[in-house]
Amino acid sequence: MGRLMGLDVGSRTVGVAVSDLLGWTAQGVEIIPIDEENQIFGLDRVAELVKEHNISGFVLGLPKNMNNSLGPRAEASQAYGQMLTERFGLPIDFQDERLTTVQAERMLVEKADTSRKKRKKVIDKLAAGLILQNYLDSQGKLVDLIK
Repeated sequence: MGRLMGLDVGSRTVGVAVSDLLGWTAQGVEIIPIDEENQIFGLDRVAELVKEHNISGFVLGLPKNMNNSLGPRAEASQAYGQMLTERFGLPIDFQDERLTTVQAERMLVEKADTSRKKRKKVIDKLAAGLILQNYLDSQGKLVDLIK
């Protein structure tokens, strides 16, 4: 089994994280700049990372509204997932990412030496890591190991 890649898709960037080989932990990798208006989605860089990390599937954050409905950002995430499917033919799962960015921001604020400017540069990568980590945790691999 290869690693999973977690993606936090925004309008200007895509945060990227990958799992370890056992699928237990997620590490933020990088932030890929994108430009939705000009149809630039960073897929060539994603392709390089897929090859480099032996990726076998994707987990995309699905930014649902608090009432569980899907808004424009969730639809954009689904459209990005469709592009990934067409390009790579790998399985895709969506992970509810409500509050993930808030959680990431809080983690960075608690780390006193992280300035607002620096936070902005790493928040999407951290959010991608949280999305993937929440997904991995929900899969119950650790529970299976303990049994």
